Amino acid sequence: MSEPVEEAEKAEETEEAKEAETVEEEMEEIEEEEILEEAEEEEIEAREEKRREIEEKEIVEERIYTIPLSRAWISPRKKRAPRATRLIKSFIQRHMKPEVLVVDNEVNEKIWSRGIQKPPRNIRVRAVKDREGTVTLYLAEGD
Repeated sequence: MSEPVEEAEKAEETEEAKEAETVEEEMEEIEEEEILEEAEEEEIEAREEKRREIEEKEIVEERIYTIPLSRAWISPRKKRAPRATRLIKSFIQRHMKPEVLVVDNEVNEKIWSRGIQKPPRNIRVRAVKDREGTVTLYLAEGD
């Protein structure tokens, strides 16, 4: 008679252990989700701080351009994204006449988002010129 009782106790213990493991796994998943949410919030805050820094600089001139990149598609497939970058730089050189040109990382990522072979056909950028003559390119709002 003692054997069935022991087996029942073991079964209860294993069920409790399984429940405890599932609870622990759920807690770990919740913690991971919280960590991801915190990382996203930090990223959003970093972008907002970056925009504030941009606004704090003394802006002499600010323009929004839609730059056509169709000429990049004339190039061989493996040279299109680099050519698109050169087209953007030459366009800004012609229109803003900067002493120094700085291209923001977001603009670069937008050009390369679909790889080297398929850059966008056109891109909207915000060109900001400060007192020193430095022009910085940012993606236009909403892009």
